[in-house]
Amino acid sequence: MTKKVIHVGVGTFGRRWCTEFLASNIADGTIEVVALVDIDPKALEFGRKALKLPEAACYTDPQAAFAAHKVDFCTIVVPPGYHEAVIDIALAHNVDILCEKPIADTMAASARIARKVRAAGRKMAVTMSHRFDQDKTTLRQVIRAGQIGRVNNVSCRYFADMREHLAWGALFRHTMMDPLMIEGAVHHLDLVADFAGAQCQSLTASTWKPDWAKYAGDTDGIVMMVFQNGVRGIYEGSSSAAVGLNDWMKEYVRVDGEFGTAILNNREIEIFSRSQLVRQRCREGQGQKIQLITQPKWLNNWLIEKFCTWLDGGAEMETHVEANLHAAALIFAGIESARSGKTIDVQDYIRSFDGS
Repeated sequence: MTKKVIHVGVGTFGRRWCTEFLASNIADGTIEVVALVDIDPKALEFGRKALKLPEAACYTDPQAAFAAHKVDFCTIVVPPGYHEAVIDIALAHNVDILCEKPIADTMAASARIARKVRAAGRKMAVTMSHRFDQDKTTLRQVIRAGQIGRVNNVSCRYFADMREHLAWGALFRHTMMDPLMIEGAVHHLDLVADFAGAQCQSLTASTWKPDWAKYAGDTDGIVMMVFQNGVRGIYEGSSSAAVGLNDWMKEYVRVDGEFGTAILNNREIEIFSRSQLVRQRCREGQGQKIQLITQPKWLNNWLIEKFCTWLDGGAEMETHVEANLHAAALIFAGIESARSGKTIDVQDYIRSFDGS
């Protein structure tokens, strides 16, 4: 059954939601967008034209939109600091929620939102889109199929040239204190944990801002992680690199296992398998090339469909808000570690927000 949706947010990324993610699911009858919300009339007009909505379906006040329309769920694509206010309105109108990452702009707010959703008996998921991209999904299948044996360590590298003002698409990323961790590592640390196959036990981070980066907060960082199953992980991230060697969607990921190594680099995957040698030597580019999985939808296109399936009684979303608290903890514990210079016990960190 087609789900009725209110979409909130037609900013830089919200425009892509209107022209691509929502549009693809409207085209195949998965959803129907019945109302659109943004505080900027010009943004609203863009979204209205993209979604072919009447002017009466466009609102600058989310309260008015939710009061006027009975819907199955809402999609929220506004800066993280505004998530909770919109979520509160959705819950007050008994509406389920599909929200852009992260859950909120602080760990306390993230935990608070999860409790509110639980108390209201509603469903909420977070669009951790990178985990559901074609190349990452293929790599996950390689790992889960046991092709490289038990995982030993996971490395992820993201190096993008977005040092200039507004190069990262929106002003708020240039004015916030931790743009790399909240807007970048939120995806990448989630990927490392997913490939590790367990929750993170402890984390140590260092973040900084080079002089040439036109940001208020830290654009670069290194994070080291130990997972509950013994796997180690390391993340290197930069939004101020001189050249974009592993920019968005083209990250470098290496997963080393008992019987081999899988490497994802610029959306290409190759596997190196251990031979019966005393000592084996390999080099990138000479491994077994892996064909990427194909299917009709990826990224948020796929997540919207998965959310609708969940609402219809299907499998629970992997990124439901309770599970996604772990992804939130990785970035906010990372920020705390970088500021304090201490290693953070991630599970204790999550528990410390149980009642806040």
